[in-house]
Amino acid sequence: MEDVNKTTHSEFTLLGLTEEPRLKIILFSVFTVVYILTVIGNIGIIVLIRLSPRLHTPMYFFLSHLSFVDLFYSSDIAPRMLVDLLSESNRIFRVSCIIQLFIFIAAGTMEVLLLAVMAYDRYVAVCQPLHYMAIITKSFCVLLLSIVYIAGVLHSMIQTGCTFRLPFCHWEIHNFWCDIPPLLKLSCTDTFTNEVVLFIFGGLLSISSLLAIAISYAAIISAVLRMCSSAARLHVFSTCASHFTGVSLYFGTACFTYLRPSSVYSLDQDKTVTLFYTVVIPMLNPLIYSLRNKDVKEGLRKIIRRTIMLRGIFPLNF
Repeated sequence: MEDVNKTTHSEFTLLGLTEEPRLKIILFSVFTVVYILTVIGNIGIIVLIRLSPRLHTPMYFFLSHLSFVDLFYSSDIAPRMLVDLLSESNRIFRVSCIIQLFIFIAAGTMEVLLLAVMAYDRYVAVCQPLHYMAIITKSFCVLLLSIVYIAGVLHSMIQTGCTFRLPFCHWEIHNFWCDIPPLLKLSCTDTFTNEVVLFIFGGLLSISSLLAIAISYAAIISAVLRMCSSAARLHVFSTCASHFTGVSLYFGTACFTYLRPSSVYSLDQDKTVTLFYTVVIPMLNPLIYSLRNKDVKEGLRKIIRRTIMLRGIFPLNF
């Protein structure tokens, strides 16, 4: 009896996306493809920026780290979800649940802050082009990136620690991964303090990042409208459009999930929203930032051309 209690209290059960066997197979097939595309796309962006001298600029430096965070972010959730879709028993150890939540919050915080840093980079490039190289120096980029990573880890420690200090009376998580809102519903005690911590820290990060992005884009739009050349306007808008699209997708779904009182949570609705920003958005980001970007396309063409030339000089013998 003692062993049973230990097992029960050291494990959670993930109820997953659905109980329908046929739907599980369909979802497994779809999200396996999504995850493979996520890995290929984000690794591709990182490698492309690394290999192409033309992309060795602050903007692409931050983009490569956004791809790294997206890769980490998706890999924390998707593999476990795919395994559970084919598994009969979706149990997850408490320690594994803690690690999963810690990685997710850290990566999510880093993504939010990186989007704000990228918006600031575009602001300086458009509004202060003559001073760009003096302001966005290599050491300044490293400093900003260090702040992003440190803030991500510290925020995750606070949120994860506050969540798992709670005593739990129930062990079935109404989600496909260990997220804060469904975990709070399992607690035996009042979770008001946790909700306040989640709202204050999550809200502070989200609002400050959104404010920085909004101010940056307001200044960018103002500068663009003052430009005489329509070609210059089009170039600036095409450069910033991909970042603005990524910001809208991520912040829209994240704010919808976390910045609401627990009384209005809908577990089934939240599953769909969290599935979108944990699994789908990391796949979309490489497409958003590459398809509309001439520098990335040109860098990819040069690498393909170089690869073809090398194969011509050094043919592979099988």
